[in-house]
Amino acid sequence: MAWYDPVAGRIDHVTIRVLIADDQELVRTGFKMILDAQPDMEVVATAADGAEAVEHARRLRPDVCLLDIRMPRLDGLEATRILAGPGTADPLRVVIVTTFDLDEYVYGALRAGATGFLLKDSGPTLLIEAIRAAAAGDALVSPSVTVRLLEHLARPAPGAGARPPAEPLTERELDVVRLVARGRTNQEVAAELFVSLSTVKTHLGSVQAKLGARNRVEIAAWAWESGVVS
Repeated sequence: MAWYDPVAGRIDHVTIRVLIADDQELVRTGFKMILDAQPDMEVVATAADGAEAVEHARRLRPDVCLLDIRMPRLDGLEATRILAGPGTADPLRVVIVTTFDLDEYVYGALRAGATGFLLKDSGPTLLIEAIRAAAAGDALVSPSVTVRLLEHLARPAPGAGARPPAEPLTERELDVVRLVARGRTNQEVAAELFVSLSTVKTHLGSVQAKLGARNRVEIAAWAWESGVVS
């Protein structure tokens, strides 16, 4: 990634700093090779368990943390809650990468604060996309689990309901929310609504403030639970 700095008169390149946590050395090595080969990524640390991952993450403050779910000492879900969960000051961005696509893992990971959920067999392209999306404040969920996730969100538990927004969403904000809830990226939302990317980001910022949501995953969850999208 790069942008032009008019003050310095140069193009500045941004490197996405990544932490990898997995109890299998082969997986850690494979992911590191893939990511270090990208011109805009750097693996700053690897960890063999969740406790070590939390320690490294707090010390190094990586842009994105890749966490497995089943790890010794501290599993990926608990590590996610510590690093990105509700009430966490200055939360980090976490992408869960696992061999297990059980619904409770997916839902639990996203509720714990993860901004992405991928299966290890999703391939390097999707892995790289998920990291770039997380670094940009977006979220990416593995296509193989997206449909089940949305179906789960569409069936809130008896007696449970989506929290009302602090103030009503505008019609345009609702349009954006519906598309986000269906998995559209910011660029796709902008194209479908014939607005600029900056306008989409402005609407999302307003929606997050009104809903008290930390990221687009929570916006999507609210949309399904409230019946805004069905």
